[in-house]
Amino acid sequence: MKIVVLDGYTLNPGDLSWDALNRLGECVVHDRTAPDQLVERVTGARVLLTNKVVLDRGTMELLSDLAYIGVQATGYNVVDLEAARDRGIVVTNVPAYGTDSVAQHVFALLLELVSGVGRHDEAVRAGKWSRSPDFSFNEVSMTELAGLTMGVVGHGAIGKAVTRIAEAFNMKVIVHTRTRERGSPIKYVDLETLFSESDIVSLHCHLTPETKGLVNGERLQLMKATSFLINTSRGPVVDEQALAEALHTGQIAGAGLDVLTVEPPPEGNPLFRTRNCIITPHIAWATRAARKRLMDTAVDNVRAWMEGRPVNVVT
Repeated sequence: MKIVVLDGYTLNPGDLSWDALNRLGECVVHDRTAPDQLVERVTGARVLLTNKVVLDRGTMELLSDLAYIGVQATGYNVVDLEAARDRGIVVTNVPAYGTDSVAQHVFALLLELVSGVGRHDEAVRAGKWSRSPDFSFNEVSMTELAGLTMGVVGHGAIGKAVTRIAEAFNMKVIVHTRTRERGSPIKYVDLETLFSESDIVSLHCHLTPETKGLVNGERLQLMKATSFLINTSRGPVVDEQALAEALHTGQIAGAGLDVLTVEPPPEGNPLFRTRNCIITPHIAWATRAARKRLMDTAVDNVRAWMEGRPVNVVT
């Protein structure tokens, strides 16, 4: 059975092993696959593994042997699910592999925004402390998290992990989610209430037609001037131009983003020129521990499908 990995580098830049996948069939791993390389590389493949390479209806119609697509991520918007269903192609994903890593990154972004550890380190190394007349100085205004309200949008595994950490910081938590747990002590609110009452808004929702542009100019205007926005979900959930304007005018105090609408982003992205905006290159998921869980589950998904008992099926 021919197995093709289309874009394996971000999952395994060299510190993991593909041996378990190699044992399942004739396996070819590509670090990256450009659109014009796709059809040639996957012709004859029974199994495809993809992270960000798009598999649309047109591509699937050219691949008569294709029976399985394994998405090496939790989100599966890169696959045309309707086309896969029409052709009887099983599609699986890898849920919850990066829960702790992403939740950790949420607070890495937030703590830099409220404490400025990195900026103070840069100031010290630039000689500002050495030249200071005082034993202590603040490069930026610092904020204590205890007592503040964290608004969590989306309350799946990652949203719940963020909630637990926020509570450990003695923060109050309010949540907006499609599915409310009966009997839960969590305070559920509508989006307008969440944006207006939160000191920090953290996004943990899937990218769908309903969530695209969820954070727009209107909702940003509801936020406090002292509030922060954190996005580790998907870039298009945020209207980047509206966010850039809100940061530029001081409508909100800052933003921490691990995802952007276009990745890699063009150099002209408006957020690159805004005040108090921290951007990391979609790395919240990418600790070695999380990548190892991702690879193990992706291989297990293929093995389970081959044995006639598919798991983590999205269509």
